[in-house]
Amino acid sequence: MKTILEERLELKREIEKVAEVAGYLWTKGWAERNGGNITINITDLADSGMKSMAAISDIIKLDVELPNLKGAFFYCKGTNKRMRDLARFPMDNGSVIRICDDCKSYEIIADNPVKPTSEITAHLSVHNHMVGKGSNYKAVLHTHPIELVAMSHNPEFLKKDVLTKLLWSMIPETKAFCPRGLGIIPYKIPGSVELAESSLKELDDYDVVMWEKHGVLAVGDDILEAFDQVDVLTKSAQIYIAAKNMGFTPDGMSDEAMKEMSVVFNLPK
Repeated sequence: MKTILEERLELKREIEKVAEVAGYLWTKGWAERNGGNITINITDLADSGMKSMAAISDIIKLDVELPNLKGAFFYCKGTNKRMRDLARFPMDNGSVIRICDDCKSYEIIADNPVKPTSEITAHLSVHNHMVGKGSNYKAVLHTHPIELVAMSHNPEFLKKDVLTKLLWSMIPETKAFCPRGLGIIPYKIPGSVELAESSLKELDDYDVVMWEKHGVLAVGDDILEAFDQVDVLTKSAQIYIAAKNMGFTPDGMSDEAMKEMSVVFNLPK
């Protein structure tokens, strides 16, 4: 059993990972102004002190019911907060929330009454879904990778698994490190219940989903894993676009080569 000190050190490390990833997102140009969101489930790291903390906000109602998250704790990037600022001061630009017993609302408990991301419905719905499935995934990342968003403006790439196959074929590491590929969600209003529900359906088959003309949502055991999957997909998109800019369409790895990769690395087929 972990001591309170061990739990607090683990929590500190997880928040530091969020700050690290926020810096990467800003540097890559994936987080303009206040763009992008991060939430992590920190329930397993909540010690007795955190569990007894008084709320520093009113109770805030949600648009959905989250039956698997009763009493759960999350660190969330704040609404209208910039990733570049979160990278330096994560607790000034985010907050810790606790899901209320009705599973339809939450309250902020630390450090500042910074209201979470405007897409909290989608994020918490994904967390609720993952807990219900018994998944170990604790992190949800939403960001705006330039090349992937650009490719989502081509209707041909929005057909099922067309973009996944293309991106896998650009460089072997993409299938190795994002073996479930990229799900596609037709455009829906950001922050809407409809967007959340569509994301849940795609996350049964994919670890990263593209919100058409908007950005991507990725999940992982921690925020670094979620970031890495988006990073490898974006590298493939950059290779494709670089080839097109040189005046040719890259042929990509053959189907046979990708099947061989799946066998050698024991990947989903």
